[in-house]
Amino acid sequence: MLFTGKIIDNLEVELLKKLTYEDVRDILVGCTILSTGGGGDLQKGLKLAEEDFKNNLEYMLVSLDEIEDDDIFTCPYFCGAIGPQKEGDNIARYKKIDELETVLAVRALERFYGRKMAGVVSIEYGGMNTAVAMSTGARLKKFIVDADAAGRAVPDLQFSTFYITERPIYPLAVADKIGDIAVFEKVADDFRAEDLVRALAVVSGGMVGMTDHPCTGKDLKKSIIPNALSYAAEVGRAQRLALEKGKDPIAEIVAAGEGYHLFCGKVKKDTQWKIEGGFTYGTIEIEGVEKYAGHNLKIWFKNENIICWLDNEVLITAPDLICVVENDTGYPVSNPYCKKDMEVSVLGFKAPAMWRSEKGLSILNPRFFGFEVEYIPIEKRL
Repeated sequence: MLFTGKIIDNLEVELLKKLTYEDVRDILVGCTILSTGGGGDLQKGLKLAEEDFKNNLEYMLVSLDEIEDDDIFTCPYFCGAIGPQKEGDNIARYKKIDELETVLAVRALERFYGRKMAGVVSIEYGGMNTAVAMSTGARLKKFIVDADAAGRAVPDLQFSTFYITERPIYPLAVADKIGDIAVFEKVADDFRAEDLVRALAVVSGGMVGMTDHPCTGKDLKKSIIPNALSYAAEVGRAQRLALEKGKDPIAEIVAAGEGYHLFCGKVKKDTQWKIEGGFTYGTIEIEGVEKYAGHNLKIWFKNENIICWLDNEVLITAPDLICVVENDTGYPVSNPYCKKDMEVSVLGFKAPAMWRSEKGLSILNPRFFGFEVEYIPIEKRL
């Protein structure tokens, strides 16, 4: 189909674009590289997209400039712990549904509103959660907005740009793998929504589908990070083309994302992790090689990478991005799957400007996670 293009913030953004599978692959790989270890399983996200394309579903990407002010948009995604899950008898005895849980959640929200949602928005970067948003849009024949509400992956529901811009998370809808559906007409705040949905995830095999932050196009334009999927696509495309052309994927990814190559080494031991309260907590330890020989880097994560130390000195903290990729391929390594002797590079990227605002730093900062550390922007630390 024909579409026009324009330059926004030095990115060439293609308007109303019908995505190919390769486009989607680049977006999902880029989102996973930038997801700081979270956001779900990339392979599952790619499989979801493959199924959609086999079923001739269309992925229609629309820019914020094109959406109508009076239309309503929502953010479908999965909430829960990452890593292998064990289903308890409380849910394992029920028959699982074939429908994508987020599709059920969006339909429930539409019934609540009495009108259709015009499109969907990615709530966070991630191989699965960005894929889920896009797939939900394709399955419901809705636009996919070229934007994101975090510009990284985040562990708690309140960590979204909607919170920074004071857009309410409710009404929100939740659905699980056996077809339970609930609509929360109102919740006290984002923190309470986190408690409620996390509790549902815990008793639902560790994960639920949901959709939240319904808002008009007019409000959406003020509340999220524009061109976020286009930016991720640039990173994913750089990784793919580097391998195709025999270039250094790490250097190409860093250049495309305007990031930093923080460290290169071998993982010292299998990632140490645990699931607690619906979150996955753990640490990754890497021993330096080549120019980093004799040095060690340690990462602590709560679903996503939050803080890292170089030789016991703080190197980078949230909200800036700490990302682990395979050294030879630049392929992202999600938590908690760093294995002993894997050769990896650790990359850093600036947090989106919203997270560096006073309101953004009031919630997404090292102290929220129990570290008495002051946030210093990555470019100043380095």
